[in-house]
Amino acid sequence: MTTVTSEETMRTDYTSRLKDHGGLIALAIILVFNILVTPNFLHTQTLAVNISQVATIAIVAMGMTLVIATGGIDLSVGAVMALSGALAPLIFLSDFGQAYPVLGLIAALLFPLLAALVCGMFNGIIVSVLKVQPIIATLILFISGRGIAQVLTNGNLQTFSNPEFSYLGTGKILGFPFQGWLALAIACLLFWVVNRTIFGRYLLAIGGNERAARLAGGPVRGVKIGAYVICSVLSGLAGLIVVAINSASDAARNGNLMELDAIAAAVVGGALLQGGKAPIFGAILGAVIIQLVKYTLLANGVEDEVALIAKAAIILAAVYIQQARKE
Repeated sequence: MTTVTSEETMRTDYTSRLKDHGGLIALAIILVFNILVTPNFLHTQTLAVNISQVATIAIVAMGMTLVIATGGIDLSVGAVMALSGALAPLIFLSDFGQAYPVLGLIAALLFPLLAALVCGMFNGIIVSVLKVQPIIATLILFISGRGIAQVLTNGNLQTFSNPEFSYLGTGKILGFPFQGWLALAIACLLFWVVNRTIFGRYLLAIGGNERAARLAGGPVRGVKIGAYVICSVLSGLAGLIVVAINSASDAARNGNLMELDAIAAAVVGGALLQGGKAPIFGAILGAVIIQLVKYTLLANGVEDEVALIAKAAIILAAVYIQQARKE
């Protein structure tokens, strides 16, 4: 008979707390380091830039969290951002947009999101109906989506001037960036959806045990398609935000490597790669960590390539913690 000492129990509790609150601990360490070492970290302009970047990552990461909760993955989020971002300036610069500015503004907001919705339907149907592995299914749009965006724009940088549209990326409410408020509103809505609706219950059930959810009569196909649609629409919104910030659209750069940031943020925030869990606010925490790691390295003279390695290390650490929780 094995006797568990109080010291071993305390050690186990301490380790468990580290695993459960690793993200918050990592965030605290990064913040303290930047406050002490990085010049102008607490400057208003620096905070505004970081919040803007965090909001974009967080919006996509929340959608990615829903997809991961079903046991899937979406590699096409960056391409959807590029496609959505390419469509808006095309509408502004068209004869219709020039002749009818108000209708052009509405169209520039709605049509890119509609295109993103179609992309999500495409991914969801291939995954749930044709039974193609998610990583392969979404790889199709990962490759073709950005190509379509570049064809639409002839590979050219599109610049425009529309203060109303630019407010999406540069506006502020009570001194806080508008896209930050938007990200928080989306988080609250998705948190309610996941925890208070039938869709949310089936979403987690599918990720936990898809076969059992199907045998119980759950709308597995519909919920999976819904998760991919939400992810793509949020990616399209993020693409519009990036374009609004810059008042320009570059199909080759908009959303580039966002799939890496979104997956990293979701996993760091507590999403389980095998599915069954959708920590929406955890995705925001993960986005903050990912952005601050990138900012910290660049602000202290570390090359961007090293930041990519750091992101990969963060994902590896998060996956290791997930595995450790199972033991």
